[in-house]
Amino acid sequence: MKNAIARREWLKQTSMALAATGFIPSLFHGEKMIYPPPAVSIRLHANENPYGPSPLARTAMAAAIAGSNRYPWEQTTTLREKIGQQYQLSKDHVLMGAGSSEILGLVASFAALQPGNMISATPTFNLWWTVAQQQGMQVIEVPLTAGKEHDLPAMLSKITPDTRLVYVCNPNNPTGTIVAADRLSSFIIAASQKALVLLDEAYLEYTEEPSLAPLLASNKRLVIAKTFSKIHGMAGARIGYALAHPDLIQQLTALQPWANAGPSAVSVAGALASLDDKDFLLTSKKNNAAVRGYTAEALKAAGLPFIPSYTNFLYYSLQQDKGDFLKALANNNIRVGRIVEEKGKWARISIGTQDDMLAFVTTLRKTFTT
Repeated sequence: MKNAIARREWLKQTSMALAATGFIPSLFHGEKMIYPPPAVSIRLHANENPYGPSPLARTAMAAAIAGSNRYPWEQTTTLREKIGQQYQLSKDHVLMGAGSSEILGLVASFAALQPGNMISATPTFNLWWTVAQQQGMQVIEVPLTAGKEHDLPAMLSKITPDTRLVYVCNPNNPTGTIVAADRLSSFIIAASQKALVLLDEAYLEYTEEPSLAPLLASNKRLVIAKTFSKIHGMAGARIGYALAHPDLIQQLTALQPWANAGPSAVSVAGALASLDDKDFLLTSKKNNAAVRGYTAEALKAAGLPFIPSYTNFLYYSLQQDKGDFLKALANNNIRVGRIVEEKGKWARISIGTQDDMLAFVTTLRKTFTT
């Protein structure tokens, strides 16, 4: 009953988003192409924001090129201050990196300083697993629920005295599901009494849920990874950050070559400007919701099960596909990823522009026409 209510609410929100825009048409680990696409392709495999960087960020990045002969230490400190203010924190709560992927690897390395295990849902974003495993850590995988959501009670039950890290991606990649802030907060408070908790909020800005950054005022065993790669549209600029208690930030910083050394001068300039471009962020969010809704309706019409998403991608099942769909997409210059879960043949499709998804849907309809 709970899942049915959530689905109805999601469909209601999707319809409202579509109506508002007038747009109502009649991995984890090592994403790889099954069928290599042509050189020029529509990119629907990496959860990139097709609308960015923002106009303000582009202008700032272009201007910053001339000063790229200097280290951006002061500008990075300014960015940390600005990020901290956004969450009612100080710059001492912020650590910068070259994308949130670097942050995830850094935290995994820190946790691995003591031998033990790490707990993660599966499937989820798991590129950091390799870092942990190469340092001798065991990754304990906890399957998602039938609704492709985090099984928080099961994750708590797996924590042992040897557990060094508990990872939660919220919203989850690749499923697009989300844990409400109140439930997740309770989980983090309980889990962090036993181990370090790493919360990945890469896609949170696409939702209405608040960040759990307020927990950091007192919780010294929580790291929140954030990024400019998604809604800010700066995936290629490689800039992300960690939020944590200042004591923990100091310990993490000790594993970096030196503080403020990660992002480039151009990336820092773009990030500073992007934080001020509220119109771009809001437009990106609205466009994504509308085009995601259109894509979801097309999947439904084609008879393909999918999971209601709070992100800029959709998780759908190709169980009924005879093996032609992914090949057809590649033949039409549409680049998508692999099958994530063999059972059910679950796959992920990133949400592009209206034109991008029209091309995807056109191929979808041709393949699944009955």
